[in-house]
Amino acid sequence: MTSAEYKVKGMTCGHCVSAVTEEVGGIEGVTDVRVDLASGLVTVASTVPLDDKAVRDAVDEAGYEVVVS
Repeated sequence: MTSAEYKVKGMTCGHCVSAVTEEVGGIEGVTDVRVDLASGLVTVASTVPLDDKAVRDAVDEAGYEVVVS
């Protein structure tokens, strides 16, 4: 089991959380997605190593952006 955190900008409500959770949750191997709306942190748990590009693409598909530090 692996997990990673991503900072996502643009989320403002419960619908945003649902959209990100649904898109990221659809990535192969992902077992859990937790979104902290206040901080913008998205924690993703997976049975396989996460592909950061796949996560960024899923967040983009939901209409938001992963902040790259």
